Amino acid sequence: MDIPIQWQKSSFSGGEGPNCVEVARRGGGVLIRESEDPGAVLAVTRASLAAFIAGVKAGGLDRPAG
Repeated sequence: MDIPIQWQKSSFSGGEGPNCVEVARRGGGVLIRESEDPGAVLAVTRASLAAFIAGVKAGGLDRPAG
């Protein structure tokens, strides 16, 4: 039996608009999609998502000044 995916929208996405980031748990990993293209789903491990978020918070993806 296939269990439906329970998508959750980011609280920063502004509710029901077309610019929503959605995430879902799947097995031991995480699924990520953007509401404008819900068929394009990125599957990542929890560890890699945590590392990505930590890198963003640390400024690792900031554009260089200049």
